[in-house]
Amino acid sequence: MARVRLSVAERREELLRAAVEQIEARGVAAVRIADVASALGVSNALVLYHFSTKEKLVAAAFAHAAEDDLAHLHKLLGRRTTALRRLRAAVRWYAPTGQAKGWRLWIEGWAAALRDPALREVTQALDTQWKAALAEVIAEGVAAGEFRCPDPAGAALRLTALLDGLAVQLTSYPGALSRARAQEWADEALARELGVEREALTAATR
Repeated sequence: MARVRLSVAERREELLRAAVEQIEARGVAAVRIADVASALGVSNALVLYHFSTKEKLVAAAFAHAAEDDLAHLHKLLGRRTTALRRLRAAVRWYAPTGQAKGWRLWIEGWAAALRDPALREVTQALDTQWKAALAEVIAEGVAAGEFRCPDPAGAALRLTALLDGLAVQLTSYPGALSRARAQEWADEALARELGVEREALTAATR
């Protein structure tokens, strides 16, 4: 059966989705252009036509994954409800007990970024945007009198650092930490940063 002819944008999208899947399965170091091509039944030359090197393909694949995550984050934080509810939803989704990101993918990305400037630029940009989005909503909640937080930017940094660290523990060391305990710690950290009782977070979801 003949393959459907795709536009340049559609083909690029297809290649990036396949690259993300292959990175998750094989890791950044082991994945090859040939793996992405084989997954789609296309030639290596086609992949290289769109992404001239493996490094450019990997960086673009992470950027693609980041765009999806950021779009969902902005959807959660842009809802017409209280800042507390929006923050609780975002942290619950971001946390390693939720559905944000394929954590194995991002842990791979962080490690590879130590030696790959292009990938480091992508992961750092994602990190910066996550923190800025959370800090903005924290500041909105403070202005509305919902809770107290003298340093929204610092609070966002501490929260994401905790969640990233919990993700490493849960993903890399099975059995080291239960998902229930990780969620408990995430809730406690959010409540502490906002100067509210933990029970207020539960009430915010009702």
